[in-house]
Amino acid sequence: MSPIAPRPRSRLRHSALAFTVLALLAGGVAHAAETAPAAASRTAAVDDVAARTRAFNALIDEHWEGMLRLLPEQASFFGDYRYNTQWSDFSLAGAERRQAFGRDMLQRVRAVDTRGFAEADLLNHRLLVRWIENDLQSYAIKSHLMPLDQFNGSHLFLTIIVKAFPFNDTRQYDDYLVRLRAIPRILDQVTEVARQGAREGLMPPRYLLEKIVGQCNGIADAAGENSVFAASLNKFPASVPQAERERLRKQILEVVDGEVRPAYRRLAEFVAKEYAPQGRSEYGVWSLPNGDAYYRYQIEQFTGSSLSAEQIHALGLSEVERIEREQTRIVRELGYADLKTARERMGRDPARHAQSREQILELYRGYLAKMEQRLPELFGTLPQTRVQVQAVEAWREKEASAAQYMPGTPDGARPGLITVNTGEPEQRLLGTIEAIAYHEGVPGHHLQSSITRALPALPKFRTLTGQLAFIEGWGLYSEDLGKEIGFYQDPYSDFGRLSQELVRANRLVLDTGIHHKRWNREQVVQWMRDHSDMEEPNIQAETDRYIAWPGQALAYKMGQLKIRELRARSERELGERFDIRAFHDQVLGGGALPLDELDARIGRWIAANRPHGNAHDAAK
Repeated sequence: MSPIAPRPRSRLRHSALAFTVLALLAGGVAHAAETAPAAASRTAAVDDVAARTRAFNALIDEHWEGMLRLLPEQASFFGDYRYNTQWSDFSLAGAERRQAFGRDMLQRVRAVDTRGFAEADLLNHRLLVRWIENDLQSYAIKSHLMPLDQFNGSHLFLTIIVKAFPFNDTRQYDDYLVRLRAIPRILDQVTEVARQGAREGLMPPRYLLEKIVGQCNGIADAAGENSVFAASLNKFPASVPQAERERLRKQILEVVDGEVRPAYRRLAEFVAKEYAPQGRSEYGVWSLPNGDAYYRYQIEQFTGSSLSAEQIHALGLSEVERIEREQTRIVRELGYADLKTARERMGRDPARHAQSREQILELYRGYLAKMEQRLPELFGTLPQTRVQVQAVEAWREKEASAAQYMPGTPDGARPGLITVNTGEPEQRLLGTIEAIAYHEGVPGHHLQSSITRALPALPKFRTLTGQLAFIEGWGLYSEDLGKEIGFYQDPYSDFGRLSQELVRANRLVLDTGIHHKRWNREQVVQWMRDHSDMEEPNIQAETDRYIAWPGQALAYKMGQLKIRELRARSERELGERFDIRAFHDQVLGGGALPLDELDARIGRWIAANRPHGNAHDAAK
């Protein structure tokens, strides 16, 4: 996953000098009457702002380059292949080095004199400060000391990130070999960090850690070319000569079978015999030594909201009630007595469930193809990169969500990828697939990511990273866009659209329920059985996800509600001047912004597009 841009702590103000410079520049012919010293002073002031802006942009680039050196696998993910033989340092010392870099950069960025900066540069300054502050705060609350969980652990990260490595020529395969040989060292470093977390009482729940044992053994069980780490051998590019293919195949399989798989066995043994037995018995992070601060940080990181956990919980209850009223209307039109009866009957009806794994994949592809044809009705700027759909690996099926999206490279060489959980297809409802396809693909994550990565005027830290509440909020908002252009013709699919929104509303209730109100796992499972039509495998996996990843599940609904609010405000204030394509282009045109910055951006756009609006007020 891309790093998340943090929430701002303060706002920078335009200085008196900024207003003075603008006033002088607007003076027109009056300039000719001024003295030579005054004109020279004006020129010097403008030149000074330009010089300081260039220096700040150089500092942005220096920070980005430093981050890529510290996180070289992220560089590969972003399509920068200069560090293809390297990995991050996953050790305790590596974490400290990253924080030392962050502390130094934060001091230098805060020291930048922003007087007279254009709004676009002031925004870059605010966002960079937020990002660095967020990273330092994460380290301060010691979140890095819990590197293993069943949903987002380091052992899974390695298997996911190898999909992003390039295999375009012989050299890149040899680079991969170097990286492959380092994986045992990385897993040893992860073990070291986990031990330190255990010493400080920073532990995930024991029952989740026990799942990691099975995951690690599952990765280790896949031998030879069946290993996820040997996937690059399935199809060599034409640029790799036949003789080199045989050499690379032999060497990669030797490392996979002789070094990587045994390292995963060792990690499984460590977790089973030493780590998991120390896991906490409580489900919520409230039980950690720094539990309240930890959860407050997670809420701020993932939502950018100042709302309390109690307020978010109440908002979730309200949204659940509203969505279930809409669902009740649909099921009564379908002839069901009530919502509970409809859910029970749909859950037992084979016609409402998938018949095969391939059927699920083909439905995703079909919905995406249909939506792609209609995108010009909703957007002025369209994605230029491709998206592919494939099944999640079998060993991840029990813990994986229904579908996930991984962005491609900015140059389009690696397409965006939607991985779909096709496990136990006969238990997976067909009605939700249309909404999920729009969320993960177009007009959701793939469109948003592709457009953001192609924005020419923004620095890379804004095009390649972003605020999760924006990203997931946009994905959820996108599910409704199909409804607006006449899709969801099947009422069961429309019911499924609401079911997907209900899942996200439930998350506000359940995440805060677990980590703030101290709900147990049984309460969470029962809530979803009572307030969703989710299949039982998904209920179990979702419950474990919320427990393992506090705060993340809040991002979807919080972001969607903000985008809906901004659209309603735009429609109300612009009236007939409102253009849905222009609104969407404006939302996406600044990158994945924190929600308060998005609010300000749309506010400026509204002001610029009102009758007699000043074009110079437009959002940058």
